[in-house]
Amino acid sequence: MSVTNCRVCGQKFFDEALLQFKNMPKSAQYFPDSHLLNEDNGVDLDVFQCSGCGLIQLSNYPVPYYKEVIRAAGISAEMSEFRKNQFKEFVDKYSLWNKRVIEIGSGKGEFLSIMKTFVEDTSGIEYSNESVEHCKSLGLNVSEEYIDNCNIQLSNSPFDAFFILNFLEHMPEPNVVLSGIYNNLTDDGVGLVEVPNFDMIISCNLFSEFINDHLFYFTKDSLTSLLNLNGFEIISLNIVWHGYIISAEVRKRKQIDLSSFYKSQLSLTNELSEYIYRFESGKIAVWGAGHQALAVLSLTGISEKIKYVIDSAQFKQNKYTPATHLPVYAPDILQSDPVDAVIIMAASYSDEVARIIRQQFNNNIQISILRDYGLEIL
Repeated sequence: MSVTNCRVCGQKFFDEALLQFKNMPKSAQYFPDSHLLNEDNGVDLDVFQCSGCGLIQLSNYPVPYYKEVIRAAGISAEMSEFRKNQFKEFVDKYSLWNKRVIEIGSGKGEFLSIMKTFVEDTSGIEYSNESVEHCKSLGLNVSEEYIDNCNIQLSNSPFDAFFILNFLEHMPEPNVVLSGIYNNLTDDGVGLVEVPNFDMIISCNLFSEFINDHLFYFTKDSLTSLLNLNGFEIISLNIVWHGYIISAEVRKRKQIDLSSFYKSQLSLTNELSEYIYRFESGKIAVWGAGHQALAVLSLTGISEKIKYVIDSAQFKQNKYTPATHLPVYAPDILQSDPVDAVIIMAASYSDEVARIIRQQFNNNIQISILRDYGLEIL
């Protein structure tokens, strides 16, 4: 049995595997001793691409310990210095000194202990009990947790910031994990997300980078898609650590504020009403039965003062506008049943319509055009 659909978007993989590797190591962390050699068999890795979102991934199931963060090599002096500089810049950039920060997948506290030097209220979650106990022995606030549902409530949440470093590619349900993180952040929450750089792996033909532990192989594009899908906006996307890591700074997406649309609607309603009341009832028409004109007629309440609507599209003529029920006629109605004024609501065709009225109909007709900034009286 193997996975046949993308773990992120749910679409089918392309029919043919991109790569197939035989007799690969069972995992990055499995080293049999002499007694287990006869039982150790390699595994086959099939590398597929999603036909929908394009994400590269293994069809294999995750290794048994995928919920645990294992940094077997610890942290080199160079990596430690890199993280110190990176974390300080991150904390300073988003003013996190007195805020609450969490690491998702803390391992034995290698990175968490560095972050704690910049942010006192720093905590982490880790699935391995042994690692959690080790973190606690270092004075780190780490709880034994793993995000396995979107609605999980993490200890000490909500958080102002999070970081998850080279762990996301191990997780078979990244949507669940990222949604769970999202739901445990403040409205202004930010984050630092890092994964191995598959763009570099492709450019250098690094076939040895494939391993059963890493289910996903993210490019800049596919990581962006995953983060966007789960409620995060990209602030910056950089390649770090000698080209091996994609580092994304993200913020929690907020609901867009469109309240200004109501102000615009009210302003236009007042402007149109003031203009229309200059004319006798039944002496003004609208030219244009496109969706914008129909919306304006409905939302401004001016339809009761409009005699009819003009439109050149034959399939609209001799019918009625939806909701406001104004008759729609061909342009020659201006000759058989003239009006004193015409408000043109024809978007990009408005200037052309104004010329038609001037050239083919009564020059005494007052013409105005509904522009994106308001009503222009010609």
